[in-house]
Amino acid sequence: MRHLYTFQLIEAVARAGSIRKAAEDANITASALNRRIARFEEEFGTPVFERLTRGVRLNPAGELVLQHFRAQKSDLQRVQSLVSDLSGMRRGHVTLACSQALVPYFMPEQIARYRRDYPGVTFAIKVRDRSQVERELASFSSDLALVFEPEHLVDFDVMHSIPQPVCAVFSAGHPLVTKTNLRLRDCLEHPHILPATEYGVRNLLNRAAKAQGRTVTPVVDTESFELIRHYVRHEQVVGFQIPIGLQAAPDNGLVFRELPARDVPVGHLLLGQLKGRVLPVATARFAMQLSMALEQLNSRQTSQPPPG
Repeated sequence: MRHLYTFQLIEAVARAGSIRKAAEDANITASALNRRIARFEEEFGTPVFERLTRGVRLNPAGELVLQHFRAQKSDLQRVQSLVSDLSGMRRGHVTLACSQALVPYFMPEQIARYRRDYPGVTFAIKVRDRSQVERELASFSSDLALVFEPEHLVDFDVMHSIPQPVCAVFSAGHPLVTKTNLRLRDCLEHPHILPATEYGVRNLLNRAAKAQGRTVTPVVDTESFELIRHYVRHEQVVGFQIPIGLQAAPDNGLVFRELPARDVPVGHLLLGQLKGRVLPVATARFAMQLSMALEQLNSRQTSQPPPG
């Protein structure tokens, strides 16, 4: 869309930090790009970039302009989605930021289920920790967020929430397999592998250990939940995750046991969007599907004993 081109160029310059680099990426000359930005600043009535010794950066006015552009682009996508829906094309694009625990099982199942009914809809799934999701929403980089224990809830409009207890994860040959009434202290007496401090599971474990006068001292500290699931098969260590990221199977060599809430507080998995934003049709429909799936998952988990 021609009238959005200048805003797209401003966003490209802001991202590159250089008019020359942005011009190369946009396949235009640096002088032409510089003239277009200068013409916009003249019409707008104020500069939007600070000219530095090496490159440029957005000034406060430019930040506001870029935020306005992203909001307008989001609204335009919503209108395009509405038009597509009216014409029966059922097209759209859903961008979602989610916690790692959603990646191995829950999210693939939900996307495939949705695309069976609406194959014209495409998806972008971004794995983000709990401190990043609101920035994703505020910058319009993601439409939805599904995150465990988000750090802030300032601009987060919660659409659905389900509890997720912390589970201990270990191999089928671990001594704790036969332990009845498993407690956090039992787990911490064994070597353990933990997610990094920016993740909600680690935050809950740190708080729980501190309340018991203990400290967590992992033999492996990692940003990868997949590494945790695989590493416990190679050494008799205890890992920790939430149920939605685990799957019981007789041949996978894993055992996971829910830790009591009196030891580790139960966390919450939240589905949400940016406050005040009207979602595109495809995204809103997918959010409804996720809400129903989460509610069904919660009902199953509360009616069945934890595997292990």
